[in-house]
Amino acid sequence: MQKELTVAIRIDEDDTNTLVFAEMDVRGDHFEAVGRARRCPEDRPLPIVGEELATARALGDLAAQVMESVQCKIDQFLS
Repeated sequence: MQKELTVAIRIDEDDTNTLVFAEMDVRGDHFEAVGRARRCPEDRPLPIVGEELATARALGDLAAQVMESVQCKIDQFLS
């Protein structure tokens, strides 16, 4: 059996800050996370770095939330 999950990602950025909002639904559970990146004013602008860093942070948080949810379900099953 093959299944597909979709992660929605929205990126908001200005000259120094990047925010990434990630959302995912898994079998009725909803997960949301935010990743942030900030460019040091002395650094030259490289928007892709901020996007990638903020996205990685948001996805890392999303993964941690899913893992925590799974662990709670396992704990409930074993109780």
